[in-house]
Amino acid sequence: MFLFEQLSLAQIVMWFVVLAALILINEIARRNKYVSIFLFIVLPAILTFTVWPKTAGEGSSVGTWFHWAKVYSALAGCIGFMAIRYIKKLQKNKYALAFPAFILALNIMEAVIRDFQCYSYNGLVDGVTIIGGPWNIMNGIAGILNIITISGWMGIVISKDKSQDMIWPDQLWFWIIAYDLWNFAYVYNCVSDHSYYAGLALLLSCTIPAFFIKKGAWLQHRAQTLAVWMMFVMCFPNFVDTSKFAVKSSHSTTALFVVSLLSLLSNVAVFVYHYYNIFKFKKNPFKEEIHNDLKSYKAVLSNNNLTI
Repeated sequence: MFLFEQLSLAQIVMWFVVLAALILINEIARRNKYVSIFLFIVLPAILTFTVWPKTAGEGSSVGTWFHWAKVYSALAGCIGFMAIRYIKKLQKNKYALAFPAFILALNIMEAVIRDFQCYSYNGLVDGVTIIGGPWNIMNGIAGILNIITISGWMGIVISKDKSQDMIWPDQLWFWIIAYDLWNFAYVYNCVSDHSYYAGLALLLSCTIPAFFIKKGAWLQHRAQTLAVWMMFVMCFPNFVDTSKFAVKSSHSTTALFVVSLLSLLSNVAVFVYHYYNIFKFKKNPFKEEIHNDLKSYKAVLSNNNLTI
């Protein structure tokens, strides 16, 4: 195969199991704040002192600074988003509303730094095969563009329904797709042998709900599915390393180049479109929503019983 080794039936079935499990857990958590509190506060507090020092220590494939930073930044996002959703005073606080954009940019920048770092690697690093090359630089640039085109954080609102989801209307499908292509390329470049699950399945587990279940809540879906996956893989790294369900990358330099090129081109396109609208309509990206004239923006509001 182009991206991965030849897949077995068990590996294909498990991919769908992981995808379905992540979507299901996210749906349960977003609909019940007590489940969220247990899943994103109580459980990781326990795992930090009892499990992860043993399973995600130095030398394991999830024992790098990046994996530890990623799990806690994802959890910080989940907790911060819960605070915005359930504490009414924060829903109008401009500093609180800046937090989602900040934590998102921080997560992307963590990966950008790692991509640039992996440019100099060639071989087995912390139990994962990394083949460094120009694709790391290309994708690092794509990640920076993805950060620059984050917009509309000041328009974040809470849905007027029982689930009280954090809705970001200006975070639309084209930015999400560009993010997905960038993030898959990052995982494929830097943790290639984990990318079958941590790339494809994990990204679709938040994109599918954002497009078909709860529009406008992509960042909330992303934080929760990422946190769940990172906690799982920190507990059971062998699942993606040595189990019969583990899938290795093809380690093709052509594949590495192609996925990073797609990432870069998509993010350049979003960057051009984003700033074309800013200059055309003379908008301030730090104070205004950029895409509120689009049908997809209005569909997000309608889906959440919100008005312009």
